[in-house]
Amino acid sequence: QVQLVESGGGLVQPGGSLRLSCAASGNIFSILVMGWYRQAPGKQRERIATITRGGYTNYADSVKGRFTISRDNAKNTVYLQMNSLKPEDTAVYNCNTAPPSLAWGQGTQVTVSS
Repeated sequence: QVQLVESGGGLVQPGGSLRLSCAASGNIFSILVMGWYRQAPGKQRERIATITRGGYTNYADSVKGRFTISRDNAKNTVYLQMNSLKPEDTAVYNCNTAPPSLAWGQGTQVTVSS
């Protein structure tokens, strides 16, 4: 069973930056589309970014131009660089395949507040 472990979250002021990491225990990155998801309190989980094996990316309108997804297939790791953070970016962030097919990890909390 492949496990996903997210890290890198924290408390940041509006306009700040964070870089999230997602490490997979198995070698799945060479064949799958990976995505970052987030769930804010009281809201449904939403997919915000995806990246294909070849590096093609796609973003939700809410994060386009501010967030960048990348992947290192050799390290079985996917990243999310988040810039110009806003209070509405506050959420628990998870990675998974796109569409999701693996057990969800614990996620990493991102809080944007002054």
